[in-house]
Formats: sequence, C-alpha cells, structure tokens
Amino acid sequence: MADENQPAPESQNVQVMLDERDLKTLYSNAYRIFTSTEEVIIDLGFNMVNPNPQNQQQAQMLFKVTDRVVMTYTNAKRLTQSLQQLIKRYEQQFGEIPLPQAAAAPKR
Repeated sequence: MADENQPAPESQNVQVMLDERDLKTLYSNAYRIFTSTEEVIIDLGFNMVNPNPQNQQQAQMLFKVTDRVVMTYTNAKRLTQSLQQLIKRYEQQFGEIPLPQAAAAPKR
C-alpha cells in the first residue's frame, strides 16, 4: 500500500557515446548463418576462386570467412527490420534489386 503514493519514476534521457577507435571495415559478398537456442551466428566473408584446387579439372569456389558476428535473437530481429527499411527506401529510389537465381544443386 505504501507504493501507491510514490510518484512514477521520470523517464531519463541517456546520451549514447560512440567509440570507433577499433573500427575496421570489411567487404563481404557471402555469408552463412548458424543458430543456437540463444544466439544467431553470422560468418561473413567472400567467395573467390580456390587458388589451390584439389581437382585440377573442375573449378572450385572458396568461401573465405573473415569475420563472425554473434548476436541475440532480439538484436537479429532489430537488424532484420533495419535492413528491410533500408532496402525498401533504396528500391523506392533506384528500383527493385534483382536476386540471382539459385545455383543448381551438384549432381551426385
């Protein structure tokens, strides 16, 4: 009952400081995603022709993983929403971004 007479806490503005001293830029044209019950793991990197193929008769692609991002599902959802908004604005200005057709599965 004593709590009924207490005023509601005032909302506080919080200033977010941004520290970019350890910032690095990476290029990525490929990714893969792993999940656990708690986290989403995204490996970023790029596809390139394998410089040392085992089978000399067939070209091979190599996915070179350069960075890994681990985040909660909540942050993954926020990132998804932000990217969807960004792509929507881009396509409104420049037109639809075409996606390449999926490559055929390798024959066994």
